[in-house]
Amino acid sequence: MSTPGRGPAGSTGIRLHAPAPGWSLDADVVVVGSGVAGLTAALRCAAAGRRTVVVTKARLDDGSTRWAQGGIAAALGEGDSPEQHLDDTLVAGAGLCDEEAVRLLVTEGPDAVRRLIDTGAVFDTSTETGEIELTREGGHHRRRIAHAGGDATGAEISRALVEAVHAAGIETVENALVLDLLQDAQGRTAGVTLHVMGEGQHDGVGAVHAPAVILATGGMGQVFSATTNPSVSTGDGVALALRAGAEVSDLEFVQFHPTVLFLGPDAEGQQPLVSEAVRGEGAHLVDGDGVRFMVGQHELAELAPRDIVAKGIMRRMQEQGAQHMYLDARHFGARMWEQRFPTILAACRAHGIDPVTEPIPVAPAAHYASGGVRTDLQGRTTVPGLYACGEVACTGVHGANRLASNSLLEGLVFAERIAEDITTQEYGGNGPGVPVPSTGPLQPAGARYEIQRIMTDGAGVLRSARSLEAAAEALEGLYATALNDLEAHGKTAEPGVDTWEATNLLCVARVLVAAARRREETRGCHWREDHPDRDDARWRRHLVVRLSATERRALVVVPTDSADFPSVHPLSNPSLEQ
Repeated sequence: MSTPGRGPAGSTGIRLHAPAPGWSLDADVVVVGSGVAGLTAALRCAAAGRRTVVVTKARLDDGSTRWAQGGIAAALGEGDSPEQHLDDTLVAGAGLCDEEAVRLLVTEGPDAVRRLIDTGAVFDTSTETGEIELTREGGHHRRRIAHAGGDATGAEISRALVEAVHAAGIETVENALVLDLLQDAQGRTAGVTLHVMGEGQHDGVGAVHAPAVILATGGMGQVFSATTNPSVSTGDGVALALRAGAEVSDLEFVQFHPTVLFLGPDAEGQQPLVSEAVRGEGAHLVDGDGVRFMVGQHELAELAPRDIVAKGIMRRMQEQGAQHMYLDARHFGARMWEQRFPTILAACRAHGIDPVTEPIPVAPAAHYASGGVRTDLQGRTTVPGLYACGEVACTGVHGANRLASNSLLEGLVFAERIAEDITTQEYGGNGPGVPVPSTGPLQPAGARYEIQRIMTDGAGVLRSARSLEAAAEALEGLYATALNDLEAHGKTAEPGVDTWEATNLLCVARVLVAAARRREETRGCHWREDHPDRDDARWRRHLVVRLSATERRALVVVPTDSADFPSVHPLSNPSLEQ
């Protein structure tokens, strides 16, 4: 048994080993992340007169948002309605969506998109009517996906928001990896520590002091060997929140995008995405013999929700001993490919594949974390003053499987709700934060690749008790070795970006595997080979996870009583102190 150093109320007392901050900034709000969620929140907070600082891990436009190809879903078209969008979202979420959160998303979404347009985002419009041109993706029964530049929607949204942030004069700190949350003696948020990678106005470890922190750090796709996520997506926000004492939920529901360009069995890192929109425009999934294997498996065939399509591809691959399937869109012709999907066309051709004349080899790869830091409908977490939005958050919108193109909308809508909550409150001065000993061991830089291998082998698209047990044992071995070196010998890996990222990846990997082992059913994008059926009687509920405040190696995993989330009561949830 080992106990963490004494820290703020509600905190685990665990922090990353890092040098003491050598510089600091003061603000009312610090936003960590620069995708659609982070920049929207920053713009709204700054417009209300709050001193706002944006901290981002790379450049302002280098987050996950810029990679979004398909678009943003909202009931903007004639004949569509928020109620229909709600129905499609609930079906995709496989019984675990928070209906109130979804209703907020779909009803507030259309106006949020219009405000995004007012901010400067330009969506593709019909040459005949001038109205936004809407397309269809998997799981949607209506055309409700607004897109820009054909398949460059995220890049256009990122461009517009970055320009607006610059125009508003919002202070930004780029190339900065967030380390830990600063908290006062009562456990309330007091800012963040961070490390700036490279020379500039700020260099090395510093701090931004603020009574409100908004996590918008994106996903954790780099926990797997092959992913559509950029290299910066190492679960930093979820790991920070856990160390601060926050709860996370639904981390077992990792969506594997069904159609990712197959670059070979040993390909690692970020892989090119072949957007859902390609299937929305009529592309067919076929096997090596040209057979459309999704026909008859679901009423929407290739346009079924992503978990169903990913499972269909994996089953066909298993049946035929194949490493990939194909997406056939040769019937589009060169002009449609060049105008509607220029980004995908260029990516395929860069890898020696011409979709105009040949089918595209595709296979599922890690894409989106439906779970994350648990929040209420205002984006508040269980740590007072700490908010989360976008992929890092678990708002209850996505349930067990995200509906295509709901992610940009969720980031937009809940960022606005967070800003409204912050700007209608008065925050008093709460001090610079209580120093906490750095008691968590760092993983060596090379552990990143070992973690990815373990997770891909044991907790990928197909899971079982045996594979998850092997993954859990291997991950615990990495943690135990580092912990023993720290406590018995006073040694840990050298602090730095690579070791901090590897440590964060191990943290989120352990939580994901613990939840996946506990959930003995198949639901949404969680597929257990040894429990192939959905079990509503036992498992139509969420798993809430936190780090133990008394035992550093322990993960406390508690199922909710029903599909409804318990209320967010900062620092006071006795049911989880087990």
